[in-house]
Amino acid sequence: MITTRIISTGACVPEQVITNDDLSKIVDTSDEWITQRTGIKRRHISAGENTSYFAINTARQVLERAEVSAEDVDLIIVASVTADYGTPSLACMVQKEIGAVNAVAFDVNAACSGFMFALSIADKYIKTGMYENAIVIGAETLSKIVDWKDRSTCVLFGDGSGGAYVEKSEDEGILKEELGAKGELWDILTQGYVGCSNAFNEEPLEKDNLWYVNMDGRAVFKFATKAVTKSIERVMESAGVKPEEIKYVVPHQANARIVDIISRKLGISNEKCYRNMAEYGNTSSASIPIVLNELNEKGLIERGDKLLLTGFGGGMTWGTMLISW
Repeated sequence: MITTRIISTGACVPEQVITNDDLSKIVDTSDEWITQRTGIKRRHISAGENTSYFAINTARQVLERAEVSAEDVDLIIVASVTADYGTPSLACMVQKEIGAVNAVAFDVNAACSGFMFALSIADKYIKTGMYENAIVIGAETLSKIVDWKDRSTCVLFGDGSGGAYVEKSEDEGILKEELGAKGELWDILTQGYVGCSNAFNEEPLEKDNLWYVNMDGRAVFKFATKAVTKSIERVMESAGVKPEEIKYVVPHQANARIVDIISRKLGISNEKCYRNMAEYGNTSSASIPIVLNELNEKGLIERGDKLLLTGFGGGMTWGTMLISW
């Protein structure tokens, strides 16, 4: 049976680090307030680098580690809500810079679930035989869409990119998945509204307020703890996998309390629910691949280990995937 297997991982984050104490100098907050509510201590924030910079460097890294030539890449998919431009896509910019002249390239937007959706799409192309390999990346520069006067959101987010090179395999790889969306909740997490203002409709728009991230934190928290838990349960049941068989749960790094609740509801120990939001904050579509890369670089996972990747984001969307490393 043909499967899609992760061959290599990579990540790129800004060198500039902003601590909770740094934030307390520009908004009414404190290290204690942020840490208790989110588990976040630091975040890496762009010093001028845009999203393509992080995505390109991640792509170069995964290719080098996989020992694959860029000319042999079939597909490039980048998940992001903070691309450099409305068009071209980040994936096309990556394709040009790494020299992947034979690759199909496009972006997807599923907010913080973006990497899960992108990986799922790559999996389907590979399983149908259309392509044999892909570079899949989640990349964000969230610092450019955050209102730095809003303490309820500016303390949460960080910048960076993570990704993987995947290819056709006859060994175990992606085993089970579930993607979902609950569009009736679209308005609890929004950013970047573009109204119809043109030469024939000149009604002024309050663009500044609509450009920044706007979030109903309580509603997002409620959605995440319910939707993600149920999604993981369904995937594990479908795969016939028990909690003790899972080496690590790789959750979207939004909030430590969300991870705690999911862990408790599933009966999976906190130690298995890997988290690094204390260092990186919420990097949206980049968070899951950044964790994967950290696990890989630290030698915490071995071939054959079962991992549960799970994310949720604006839309509202969610995605869960059981993989054999």
